[in-house]
Amino acid sequence: MSEILAMFSYHFMQRALIVGVLVSLCAALLGVSLVLKRYSMIGDGLSHVGFGALAIASALHLAPLAVAIPVVMLAAVLLLRLSQSSRIKGDAMIALISSSALAIGVVSVSVTTGMNTEVSSYMFGSVLSLSRSDAILSVLLSLGVLLLFVLFYPRLFAVTFDETFSKATGTRTELYNTLLAVLTAVTVVLGMRMMGALLISSLIIFPALSAMRVCKSFRSVVLCAACISVGCFLVGLIASYFLETPTGASIVLANLLVFSIFSLHKARNIH
Repeated sequence: MSEILAMFSYHFMQRALIVGVLVSLCAALLGVSLVLKRYSMIGDGLSHVGFGALAIASALHLAPLAVAIPVVMLAAVLLLRLSQSSRIKGDAMIALISSSALAIGVVSVSVTTGMNTEVSSYMFGSVLSLSRSDAILSVLLSLGVLLLFVLFYPRLFAVTFDETFSKATGTRTELYNTLLAVLTAVTVVLGMRMMGALLISSLIIFPALSAMRVCKSFRSVVLCAACISVGCFLVGLIASYFLETPTGASIVLANLLVFSIFSLHKARNIH
């Protein structure tokens, strides 16, 4: 315990703890709706868009989050609208946009700054990449995401389970789908600094899938996913510090372990 307390005496670990817990909460809460709507891979697509935006911001010496957040929010709304109205549907549209954005980011980096430490942290994540100003902005935006989710929880629940019925009863389903996409975009960009573009989608998908193995109601799944997400983040963060492993990968492995245990538990109950 003393070693863990000593670990959190470092300022960068304190920032990682606060931001990580809030982002984990946001990702878990939004992830339940995204998984149930079969849109779980939107996190992966938006993370690639975020990497492209962050790479371009780094090449132009601009504030990374100030550039990435509006770009990814726009991409989320565009992705939602195009997948609903165009001939290219769902997963194909996500793959199209994500691969294009990733290619733009890689080319931008290669012809300007090269693959430096900052750009590498966007791809694979790093607790050291969180500056004090980034941490403050991340906390404020994360709290905003959590507040909006709580305020519009009944509407998000309605459009998640039966969008057709919600539309028939007068609910503005397009508005709440857009809100879900925008909140996801903000969460993805904030989580990329720690998890990296390649792993941030796991923070959205794993807790929701694990919670669905043991819980039945939407509310219980949401609460369970939130607890799993925060718990796995803490375990992954502590493990990465003592084992000197990448933080993002350690968090994903903690989530994988929980998912495996819950899946075995469900399989035993069935038999």
